[in-house]
Order: sequence, then C-alpha cells, then structure tokens
Amino acid sequence: MEVDPSATSSVASWYATADLVDAFAIDLPPETTGDPLRLAEFVFAIQPSWIAALMCVRDTLVRPFGIKTSKRLQAEQVTSGARHIGIFRIFACDESEVMLGEDDRHLDFRVAVLRQSKLEMGGGSDARLVVTTVVRCHNRLGRVYIAAIRFFHRRVVIASLQHAAWRGWPVS
Repeated sequence: MEVDPSATSSVASWYATADLVDAFAIDLPPETTGDPLRLAEFVFAIQPSWIAALMCVRDTLVRPFGIKTSKRLQAEQVTSGARHIGIFRIFACDESEVMLGEDDRHLDFRVAVLRQSKLEMGGGSDARLVVTTVVRCHNRLGRVYIAAIRFFHRRVVIASLQHAAWRGWPVS
C-alpha cells in the first residue's frame, strides 16, 4: 500500500528538493527478522521474472542516451569496492534502515528500506517494511526519464514487496 514517506527516514532531507518521492509499505509477520539489510536483500535480490524482462527493455531504450544500464552498474560494482544489493549501491545501513541508490549525470536516486516497529507506527501490525524512493534530477534527460518510468516504477516496487511476502519473509 502507498504510504506517506517517513519523516524519520535517512532520505527525508531529500524530500523538499526531489523530483519524485513515493513510499510503499507492507506488514511483516511477527517472526520476521528485524535486520533491515536482510530484508532489503530479500526484497531486491530475487524479484518476479517480468521485472528482469522490463529491465532488459529499459536497458535497450536508455543505452543510446548514456544512461547507466544494468550491465554497466554490475561492471562498476567490481571496481567500486562498495557493497551492493542487486544493482543498488549501499550508501548507509543502521539498525532500522538501509539506504540504497545510484548517482548519474542525469539524476541521483535513493531507495530507503525502513523497518518500522508497532510503537513507531502508533499501533497496527507488529512491524512493517517501508520502501521509499527519492529522485533528484539534474537535467531535462533526468526529468524525461522519470516521467517515462514513473508508472512502471510504482508497479515494480509494489510487486517486489508482494513477491517477498509471497516467498515468506526471513525469520530472526
């Protein structure tokens, strides 16, 4: 479900100047691990097959414009020395949140994977996972790109969360 972006997220400082901000949440069963790194890996490491197909189409379409493709991001991982989950670089990690993302000449984006407890939510389920995406565009290419993928981005995030739930969340 779509939710308001968390004011306590590590990406909150980006909200005011962002070209795209959205957040989606899913309730976690009581026995689910509290480790946000494991949860982020679980959501992004294995995704529905249609997402991989969509990424191939995306890569083909963006290559002529100099936008980083999935293969290029994977190749950069080898030389960067930074930790990654899938094609996303890990920028920060603490006891409740992992911040992933990438920087490019047309835009910078961050994906925050935040585990919120019942206390932080003010009731409801035991815990939930909130995935917040924030994008800052640097130029017209970035704004056109975001406009073109916005529809798909939303569906990919929702499907990734639903697929992780369907697979069964990792336990403590």
